Amino acid sequence: MKYVIYFLILFCYAANGQKQNNQWKEIWVEDFSDIALNEDYWNYEVGDGCPNLCGWGNNERQIYTKTNHQLKDGFLHITAKKSGDRYTSARITTKQKFEFQYGKIEIRAQLPRGKGLWPAFWMLGSNIEEVGWPLCGEIDVLEYVGKSPGEIFTSLHTMAGSGNKANTKTTSIPGIEEGFHLYSAIWSSQKIEFFVDRIRVYSFAPSKQTTETWPFDQSFYFILNLAVGGYFGGPEVDDTIFPQDFIVDYIKVYQNN
Repeated sequence: MKYVIYFLILFCYAANGQKQNNQWKEIWVEDFSDIALNEDYWNYEVGDGCPNLCGWGNNERQIYTKTNHQLKDGFLHITAKKSGDRYTSARITTKQKFEFQYGKIEIRAQLPRGKGLWPAFWMLGSNIEEVGWPLCGEIDVLEYVGKSPGEIFTSLHTMAGSGNKANTKTTSIPGIEEGFHLYSAIWSSQKIEFFVDRIRVYSFAPSKQTTETWPFDQSFYFILNLAVGGYFGGPEVDDTIFPQDFIVDYIKVYQNN
C-alpha cells in the first residue's frame, strides 16, 4: 500500500507541474545565439546620461558604450572596465521595440563580483516620456550590489513609493554569485510576484489601485545594464576587480495560454 501512495503523490506532482506548464505560452525569447544584438529588439543607451540625468540619475560613475558587450557561445557578456580614471560599461533596452503588458518574465544570469558593481534587469512603463518617473512605474526583477554579497534585491517604484521608499525586498541567498541562477516575476492585473530559482521571495498587491500605487496596468519595456558606483552601488569602488562580466543566458516572456 505504501508504494501505491508514493506513486500517487508522484503522479499528483507531475500533473500539477504539467498544469503549470500549460498555463503559459512563450511570446518572446532572447537567447543571444546570434553574433550581434538584434537591433529590431534592442537599443543602446550610451554616454553618462547628461545633460538631463547626469550619472543616469543615480550618481553612477560609468560611461555606457556600444562596445562593452559581446555575444559569445550563446551568452551576452556585459563587461565593466576601468581605464585610467574612466569606467565603461553597457546598457541596452527594448523601448519602443518590444513592450508588453502582464505575463511571466525570466532571466537566467550569472552575476559579476566586486564592491561598486550594480548589475540589474528591470522594466519601465512605456509612458515615461509623457508622465516621467516614477509615475510611469518601475519593476526591478533583479538587482545586486557587490558591496552586499549574498543578497538579491527585488523592487517596485511608484509615485506612492519610490527611491529609498520603494516597495522592496532584500533576500539573503548565500553563494548567489556562484554560477547561473533564474530570476523571474509574474505580473498580473492584481499583483506582481518575484522569484529566485523558482522560489517566491516577494509579492506586491496594493489593497487599492490608483495611478500613484499601481502604474502597472500598461505596457513596459526591458532595461539590462551593469552600473558602477552610484547611490545604490557605491560609494566605494574596488578598482582591482576590473574587468567584470554580467553574463546572461536568456530572457523569456510568457503570457497566459
